[in-house]
Amino acid sequence: MKAQRLGAWIAIAIGASYFIVPLLGTLEFSLRMRRGEYSFDAYQSVFADMQFRETFSYSMLMALLTIIFGMLLVVPTAYWVRLRLPQVRPIVEFVTLLPLVIPAIVIVFGYLRLYNSSSVLPLTGSTTGTNSLLMFSYMTLSLPYMYRAVDTAMRAIDVRTLTEAAESLGAKWPTILFRCIFPNVMSGVLSGAFITFAIVMGEFTMAALLNRPAFGPYLQLVGANKAYEPSALAVIAFAITWLSMGLIQLVSRFQKSAPAKA
Repeated sequence: MKAQRLGAWIAIAIGASYFIVPLLGTLEFSLRMRRGEYSFDAYQSVFADMQFRETFSYSMLMALLTIIFGMLLVVPTAYWVRLRLPQVRPIVEFVTLLPLVIPAIVIVFGYLRLYNSSSVLPLTGSTTGTNSLLMFSYMTLSLPYMYRAVDTAMRAIDVRTLTEAAESLGAKWPTILFRCIFPNVMSGVLSGAFITFAIVMGEFTMAALLNRPAFGPYLQLVGANKAYEPSALAVIAFAITWLSMGLIQLVSRFQKSAPAKA
């Protein structure tokens, strides 16, 4: 038994070191911008860069819009499939998994062919249209995670009973959806939202090919032209991802301790 525990701890230590040691090396290198001593000069340089603030704010806005519109698409779809169309659930699950097997560059080239300035719907012909196309591209990338999170949350509640109870009290479909279903699947919505946020903040391919001022292309630009600032940006990106994952765990624990709302 002791040997098994020791082996397990050794395996955990090896796995943890595989992720932690490179991150510590990146962190240490980002602090060596000032010769002969550690400093936060690289981080000060990054935060003082106007392009950093612009691209970070742009990606934050895109992440927020992607989460809102993705939530409005996924929650009603998952609810309707579970309540009225359980026979098409395998098809819906297959469709939501497609972004995992189709490369992002293939998706964005398809969008560029369909929505270029000479097409019936010329989204790339204007800044607003291109921003909308990028947001829908992010929705496509985050669809597997958002749908899985919401669908898992819906499995934990009795959707049919909640719907019938609300209908017996005279509630209409918008009321049922936003006042009965949404509060009970909020843990899944927030889990999907945090994953979506992490995806949007680090995504490069779609933003670069659509020529949008997002955070991902900025990371690549700085990495190609500077030495210490890329390491600082990598640490910042890791912090954003870990914060999102920590919030997912926090929301999940809070939801387990909260009673279902009828």
